[in-house]
Amino acid sequence: MVRDDTLAGVDSRLVGTDRLETHVLASGDPDGAPAVFLHGTVSSSRFFEDALAALSGEYRAIAPDLRGYGDSETKPVDATAGLGDFVADLEALLTALGVDGPATLVGWSTGGGVALSYATERPAAVSSLVLVNPVSPYGFGGTKDVEGTPSAPDYAGSGGGIANREFASGLNHRVADGPGEATPRTVLREFYVDDGYAFDPDREESYLTGMLDTAVGDDNYPGTAVASDHWPGVAPGERGVNNAISPKYCDLSGIVDVDPKPPVRWLRGATDAVVANESLLDLGTLGRMGHVPDWPGEDVFPPQPMVDQTRAVLDDYADAGGEYEEVVLDGVGHTPHVEDAAAFVESVEEVLAG
Repeated sequence: MVRDDTLAGVDSRLVGTDRLETHVLASGDPDGAPAVFLHGTVSSSRFFEDALAALSGEYRAIAPDLRGYGDSETKPVDATAGLGDFVADLEALLTALGVDGPATLVGWSTGGGVALSYATERPAAVSSLVLVNPVSPYGFGGTKDVEGTPSAPDYAGSGGGIANREFASGLNHRVADGPGEATPRTVLREFYVDDGYAFDPDREESYLTGMLDTAVGDDNYPGTAVASDHWPGVAPGERGVNNAISPKYCDLSGIVDVDPKPPVRWLRGATDAVVANESLLDLGTLGRMGHVPDWPGEDVFPPQPMVDQTRAVLDDYADAGGEYEEVVLDGVGHTPHVEDAAAFVESVEEVLAG
């Protein structure tokens, strides 16, 4: 579906490829240096719309909805390929759009993982990377140290089975509000942004629409799960988004060995509760807090050190000849592009300007 309610300067269109009918938001000069904005799990290109409207018109900004999100076509996600479906979709999209030179990839959360995976497979096609609160190079859940060592041999505690069922039900029935503690609106306000952030009402509704446009089910969000003999009793299946970012299938540390090595700017919010050393969505953290019964303790299943894992891989990247810069925004949570759009756009434009 093409949108008719976009912000001034932002266009909505559908792009057909041999893989996917992809919805794209775009702004700027079609002949300008390309910047591709990749959203995270349970979101869409709507979360980048304010940034696209504010970005200098000399650049070509492209923000697709990934498969199963926003107004793009819903197709299954093969988790055994990690983020491979999203990477192949992106390559097909950029080819269809005529982006034949290297592009800057701006990846947020899971989109940061897509950007890293794309750069690992096609380093010459990437001029630079902006990683915005990116998923850890070792995925989400089920690892216990900076090397990404699994907490259990079957990667229990990660994948489709760890999603909050109340939240998934709200998405599935497109119900933003309700009596529970994990409604989409509550999650948006309490996990996506810093506690002190107040949404503009119209923009909040747009972001909620972006969340509710998530395809819910075994093939998409959150995906399948299998029983496990290890705590918490569930391990990743082979289908769906949460399994694609399970460490069983998602290992992005290969970025260290790419050649050429695009420069990396790692942009993160200081109060991010989603991608953090003690993420409030990680079962290690929730078990320690007493919210998940029978937690086996720090030695077996500590909180995943997500930020430390990213820093360790990027340090290795620098030692191997690459370069990266870590930029931390105080008073900002999981969505710097929403919470401090001016600082976000300024940072992206600095990278685009070289």
